[in-house]
Parts: sequence; structure tokens; C-alpha cells
Amino acid sequence: MSKPLPRPSPNWAYFLDVDGTLIELAETPTDIDVDQGLLDLIGVVHLRSGGALALISGRSLADLDQRLGQTGLPMAGLHGLERRDQFGHLHRHEISPNHIRRIADHLAALTERHPGLILEDKGPTLAIHYRRVPRLGSYVDRFLRQMVDPEHDGLQLQPGKKVLEIKPAGINKGTAIAEFMIHPPFMGRIPVFIGDDLTDEHGFEVVNTLGGFAVKVGRGRTRAKYRLKDVNAVRTWLRNLPSLKGISL
Repeated sequence: MSKPLPRPSPNWAYFLDVDGTLIELAETPTDIDVDQGLLDLIGVVHLRSGGALALISGRSLADLDQRLGQTGLPMAGLHGLERRDQFGHLHRHEISPNHIRRIADHLAALTERHPGLILEDKGPTLAIHYRRVPRLGSYVDRFLRQMVDPEHDGLQLQPGKKVLEIKPAGINKGTAIAEFMIHPPFMGRIPVFIGDDLTDEHGFEVVNTLGGFAVKVGRGRTRAKYRLKDVNAVRTWLRNLPSLKGISL
């Protein structure tokens, strides 16, 4: 049974997943609907929290900037492989591209054989979306597990909602949140992380360890101790955030 989620505080640090949390999931990654109301809400939360807001996504920073227009906002992209801090400085984990490029060729051939599958090549990570052909989920899972050898290539398979992603091991949304939390304006605050997917569980675990509020959106088993019903519930909860007095931005 999930605990009742308290009203948001301007003294907390906010980490928000994007797809399925702030915006509704779409059939393909390019079909998402980013409305002006969301953009306004992000701006308000950033202001009222004294800048202690970061988006934590599997999308790349370039993709987030293009779709959200929030080029100055702290963000972590590609599940923590890249991160932009509150000063606009970029931090990237260096990885060898050789294994990923080899696997990308195999996955391109796979999507040619099964047109309903969508390959999302993000550079350092690869995602296969099977939302259009859910019956192929188990097949895709078996196929990708044959491609990944964590002990030798340093990669891991990350399941999501009708998607499977190949990414570097040991770097995730949880490590991204931990990196943000050791620097102002996040440092010393109680962290809140809201997410909806299996990819967010690493973040929930870190936030639980830090004594914060891990919030799962929707149904399903989770490490999160709190829950919100859907995207609309997330937005409604965030709108209740009062202003932080005495903060100069």
C-alpha cells in the first residue's frame, strides 16, 4: 500500500522523468505531444524551487532541448550518460562505441525483417520499441540478450514500457540524481523523483536511500513508496508547489 504523498515543498529538490510522467506516452518516440501548459509548469516549478529542478530522461539532451525548449534547465539524458548542471556545463560519461555500433547493425536488420519494430539509435544507447507489435516483445528480449555480454562489453539490457534498451552498465537515472545531489541548488535538500517506468527504479532506490520521496506514476510493482495515478495527477500535484521566499535567481 502506497503512502499518501505530502504537498510539495519549495525546499525540496525535484527530479522528473519526462515520457509517461510529464507527458503521455505515444506510439513512437517522435509522436509525443508537448503542450504549452507543460512548458509553463516546468518554468514555474523551476522558479518556485529556487532552481532545484532537473529532468531525468532516457532521451538525449539534444532531443529534450528541441522538444521542450528548456535549453538552460538542468537535465540528465540517456539514462545519466550525459548531464547538464545548473550552470549549463555538460558532463558526459565516456564509453567505447565499438560494441554499440556492432549491435546497431544487427538491430537495423531486425527492424527491416519486422516493420512494426522501431529502432531508436541514440548514439551511446540503442532502443527497440515494440509498442506497435507487442506480440514480438518476448522475441525481441531473447534477441537482444544474445547481443549483450555485460562481463565483456560493459553493456546491459534495460527493459521499459514496450521498449528494450541496450546501454552502458552501471550508469542510470539513480547515478544521475546522486551526481546532482552533491551540488547546489540540490545539495542538502530532500529529493523527490517521479517516474513511471522500470528505467526509473534506479532513481527510486537512490531517493529512498537519501530519505526522499520516490513516486511511481501508474500501476505496477515498484521500489517507490508513493504513487500518483497518471500524468494529470503529476501535473496537479506540482501545481500545488508554493513559492520559495527569499530566493534570488
